[in-house]
Amino acid sequence: MKATEIKKTGGPEVLELRDIKLSDPKSGEVLIKQVAIGLNYIDTYHRSGLYPVPLPSGIGLEGAGIIEKVGPDTNGFKEGDKVAYAAAPIGSYATHRIYPIKSLIKVPEGIDLEIVAAIMTKGLTTFYLLHKTYIAKSGETVLFHAAAGGVGQIFCQWAKSLGCNVIGTVGSDEKIENAKLYGCSHVINYNKEDFQKEVMKISNNNGIPVVYDGVGKVTMEKSLSCLKMRGTFVSFGNASGKLDPLDVGKLIAPKGLFLTRPSIAHYTSTRAELDEASAKLFEMIKSNKVVVKIFKKYSLNEIVQAHVDLEGRKIIGPAIITP
Repeated sequence: MKATEIKKTGGPEVLELRDIKLSDPKSGEVLIKQVAIGLNYIDTYHRSGLYPVPLPSGIGLEGAGIIEKVGPDTNGFKEGDKVAYAAAPIGSYATHRIYPIKSLIKVPEGIDLEIVAAIMTKGLTTFYLLHKTYIAKSGETVLFHAAAGGVGQIFCQWAKSLGCNVIGTVGSDEKIENAKLYGCSHVINYNKEDFQKEVMKISNNNGIPVVYDGVGKVTMEKSLSCLKMRGTFVSFGNASGKLDPLDVGKLIAPKGLFLTRPSIAHYTSTRAELDEASAKLFEMIKSNKVVVKIFKKYSLNEIVQAHVDLEGRKIIGPAIITP
């Protein structure tokens, strides 16, 4: 058994793979032999210290595998079950782990565990963005930043299936075709074009009802300018850096805008919410409304390079780690 650990925060070089020995699962816990592990940008926040965690710490929030052993009071789960998760406690970068059933999801037959691990976090994120945080409606135009990235590929397909007209932004011309492939009606390279001006042209200067922004620092202010009266700004990440302080009087008040900073935890805090979100995600996969292509696989021994690639924007789709 092996697991990745961080003893201090910093760059990818602080990630260390070490041997571990796990005890038997306790009440409400199971031992999972992992088949695949999700690789997400939030992992870099935990590693760098942007989102502080107690040290030393494991890393990673998402994985899928097979239950090898169950503890007491794990009704509904048994040895051999295919399961997945996308929530704390962190520590998914491991060959095996103990995990509480309260946050564990059974994976239906016919769905590949590597696919599940690649998009569990991204898929649950897309679910709450489109169905809970701002309920996107058929015919609406929405803006999604980083449309060719891991979440973007899932989001754009899902939004298109709802009948939305998706404007996507990307950071290079090479990513434009990818974004179109996954459902964007319009794609803007925000490093070459002023996306705010382009969005206003597309909307006939009316603005749009919602912006979904996982980029953050470099996109926030112009994103707010894209919104129509009483529009909603959904800030769910900050890949470009920590958000600057917001001038509410200047940026929010003139159009009575709504701003929210959601996370998976806000929408999967109960078993009913978790089951609703995961069932909808599995439905989207089974129906092929969301088609998942794994961009790259890394081994646990390659975890430092995986983080280098992640922060270097070299991963342009869902990626996984294989134990």
